[in-house]
Amino acid sequence: MPFVTKKMHVPAPQKALNVLMNELALSRSEAQRYISRGRLTQNGVIMDDQFGMIEGDIEVICFEPLSYGFKPMFVTNDFAVYDKPSGLCVHPNSRKSGYSLNDEIKHTFGNGANATHRIDQETSGLVLVSLHKQGEPVLKKLFSQRLIHKRYLAMVKGHVEQTIDIQEPILRNDHPNLLISMVVKIDSEGKNAHTIITPLRYFPEYDMTLVEASPLTGRTHQIRVHLFHVKHPIIGDPVYGQDPADVTRYINKELSREERLAKSGSIRLLLHAHSLEFEYEGVHHRIVSEKDFIAECFEAMKLNHPL
Repeated sequence: MPFVTKKMHVPAPQKALNVLMNELALSRSEAQRYISRGRLTQNGVIMDDQFGMIEGDIEVICFEPLSYGFKPMFVTNDFAVYDKPSGLCVHPNSRKSGYSLNDEIKHTFGNGANATHRIDQETSGLVLVSLHKQGEPVLKKLFSQRLIHKRYLAMVKGHVEQTIDIQEPILRNDHPNLLISMVVKIDSEGKNAHTIITPLRYFPEYDMTLVEASPLTGRTHQIRVHLFHVKHPIIGDPVYGQDPADVTRYINKELSREERLAKSGSIRLLLHAHSLEFEYEGVHHRIVSEKDFIAECFEAMKLNHPL
């Protein structure tokens, strides 16, 4: 478990910030963040005063990264790129969450390194990571200004015969019910969303098409909901195109791999972040995944690999 509780004893009154900075080698801003997030308790009571004094028994919830030796595929002085497998979260969802890509990022590059964007847990592929606090806002600004061009690969149902330009607004509901908040939909009251779908290879024996998806906006589940809207859902999608009862079972981790394979055609979502293209400090970068996505698709569908 990446989050651990450290117990300490402070024999005489000291500023909480100083204790965290000295004992845990945190920066001032990191220590402030620990306190603001309720990670420090004093004699069993949460200490939320950043300028307060502490004394006695204290407990601090700390993030200690795990590592399984997963390395980035591309590294510069300012950023790195990981080729994430399907099933691995980029960030932990809560303090009870287990291993995530964030563990490897922090373990390899230190606490100042952070992923600059997210892809879904089930989506495989490229994740861009800033290696220090100075570069993080620069890279995030490139994303916000749509100056980082992302291309995805997806295996979809049916025969996509020509390029499809999808411009349909997407609405997301912020709701305490996870099922309601998770599923987005095409809605005139939603935010504008634009995706270009290009067919790459049709597999007539399975009536499915490998496509390239270029999202020109960055909405939640954009590629998935747009492809579902044009009646070419992504194979293995556990949400769009599935029975609501099965979606609930998937969210609650009650849907077995065998059931999912039978209902959606794959044990994972067949969506892959394939390439990133951008300019950083005058240097043009085009980074392409080294994964054999077609082979991974056929393995996840439990089919023989095509010639």
